[in-house]
Amino acid sequence: MNNKRCVCVGVSGGIAAYKALDIVSALSKKDIDVRVIMTESATKFVTPLPFQSLSKNMVVTDMFAEPKAFEIQHISLAKRADVFLVAPATANIIGKVANGIADDMLSTTIMATRAKIIFAPAMNTNMYENPIVQENIEKLKKLGCEFIEPASGVLACGDEGKGKLADVNTIIEKVLNALDNKDLPKDLLGKNVLISAGPTHSNIDPVRFITNKSTGKMGYEIAEEARDRGANVTLVSGPTKLNPPNGVKVIRVTTNEEMKNAILENYDNSDIVIKSAAVADYKIKNYSNEKIKKGDGDLVLTFVRDNDILQILGENKKHQILVGFAAESSNFIENAKKKIKNKNLDYIVVNDITSNDTGFASDDNKVTILSKDGEEFDLEKMSKRKVASKIFETILRKR
Repeated sequence: MNNKRCVCVGVSGGIAAYKALDIVSALSKKDIDVRVIMTESATKFVTPLPFQSLSKNMVVTDMFAEPKAFEIQHISLAKRADVFLVAPATANIIGKVANGIADDMLSTTIMATRAKIIFAPAMNTNMYENPIVQENIEKLKKLGCEFIEPASGVLACGDEGKGKLADVNTIIEKVLNALDNKDLPKDLLGKNVLISAGPTHSNIDPVRFITNKSTGKMGYEIAEEARDRGANVTLVSGPTKLNPPNGVKVIRVTTNEEMKNAILENYDNSDIVIKSAAVADYKIKNYSNEKIKKGDGDLVLTFVRDNDILQILGENKKHQILVGFAAESSNFIENAKKKIKNKNLDYIVVNDITSNDTGFASDDNKVTILSKDGEEFDLEKMSKRKVASKIFETILRKR
């Protein structure tokens, strides 16, 4: 019996079909059982043979072909898959699935699977931006399907814009994350989890502001972890370039004041609050309604303290589990212990911002989790998604 994790890769008919070969190759090298289904139009761009060679499995192209074993193929593949990836996903296959059409092997198998479905769209920019295609994408997102946003650039047709298949490494990482998280315990079912992420801006004049290096990656990973554990998740996000997580309520804010208001509006109904945003501590004392003109001398700006959102949350805490973050450059544990006490936190996650390979903009982090009871959990360097998992494991172990 094959106990390997299984990924079913659906290849639809677009010029990016050849890139699916790299995806199949990379997944196979990670000891994953890769099963490929190609639409008839996909075979006009790439033949089944290289997929068969790379996956070491027969490639399915015809729903009515005689099966190699006594099994209904689209059902057996649908049941076997742990994750179902469609790459490239054309407007045609997205439209079919969104509207319940099952008229070939790929669309039929997608309809029959209970696996996580991930679409990696690739098409002409005008097609991708067409309201019908966008409506189909939004419909599928609401049904739990995930989408990997296409990249921008010069397309095969000569047009320039969004529509290129996302980077292969990005697609592979998404699939591996889905595999790792498919068996997550649903230990947050019915819980409301409130998370803040990203930086905030302190405006100087209509065109200038101060901010920090936060990208929001840590908070977004926490939001996805909470969602996959069954929680109802609200993410209050400062300005980032990240795609909003599927199945998560996202509230976009820019300033400290906007973030404070959004969090407080959702605070009373929250069971767990994780404040991972890098909020500006200071703001400009005298905002200029007009652009400040360059003068002969130096420009001197006066800053004043802005809202301490975490302090406010700690002072108003009732039933919530409150988790803060501390980005430190020295005296990490000492500073974190002061913060957990002064701000009435249940837990604090502290990380070293001086490290070159973790923290801001990195996919990895190395943190220590401290509890109000004096416990310390020093984690090794790991992906931010795994850090998110460890945070919830720590919070829930005594519940």
